[in-house]
Amino acid sequence: MSMIGFIGGSGIYESLPLNNVREESIDTPYGEPSSPVTIGEFGDTGKEIAFLPRHGADHGRSPTNLPYRANIYAFKQVGVTHIFASNAVGSLKEELEPGTLVIPDQIFDRTRNREMTFYGDGIVVHQPFTEPYSPELVDHLTDAAKTATDTKVVKGGTYVCIEGPQYSTRAESEFFRSQGWDLVGMTAIPEAKLAREAEIAYATIAGVTDYDVWKKDSEVTLEEVLENAAKNQDAIKTAIKAAIESLPEDHTCEAHTSLAGTVNTPTEAIPQETRDRVEPLVGNYL
Repeated sequence: MSMIGFIGGSGIYESLPLNNVREESIDTPYGEPSSPVTIGEFGDTGKEIAFLPRHGADHGRSPTNLPYRANIYAFKQVGVTHIFASNAVGSLKEELEPGTLVIPDQIFDRTRNREMTFYGDGIVVHQPFTEPYSPELVDHLTDAAKTATDTKVVKGGTYVCIEGPQYSTRAESEFFRSQGWDLVGMTAIPEAKLAREAEIAYATIAGVTDYDVWKKDSEVTLEEVLENAAKNQDAIKTAIKAAIESLPEDHTCEAHTSLAGTVNTPTEAIPQETRDRVEPLVGNYL
């Protein structure tokens, strides 16, 4: 049976309405996650949902220093098989105005200072990442968002992930546009990579908050981002609720076997300490 995790981005710090709620404080080999994991039953569906606010309950963590590895590892430990995430993003296209919901299908990585993998210390894993979001979940989340909300919903597009916490320069923003990319944000990477390394299907719904700085007379500000993120919150939660309700409990996709054939280190050469650390993630293949 599938278990769904929801990672709330900027503006979303509380879980969906859940019953029989409990909080689990989880200590992982990669430190503590952004907050305790909230787990509860979703409505009358009987489905168990896990929730994490990406930046912490009080938005105390910046994009570079987020405990991405701890967050995904904690979800894996509690049994999460699918993740729906949300992101607040800037738009790189005129037609993607603030208030639009976009379910991207590609990422371009412009980060520099983040830990990208659970592996690499005693074990080397080379994993395909051609489709960074689960295509099946992209389709599912798009259909749910279009059905459940009156908001403009766009399927597909490239999310360029910058390091932050500063916004883009005008030159950078114009360059991103010249490449044909669609959205700019700060948190898609390494979250999507780590979900794939944990064999968790992953897709995100991005709420457009601004036009970045490429647009004439546009100068993105925190005030604008927060104001529009708050406006997008209800539509994002409505879409996520619909996606959860309609996801089959036995849903599987390629992400759930994505580690097969990717471990480059012979099992006998992997130190025991390393094996203990990665056992919840890749133990089936060692």
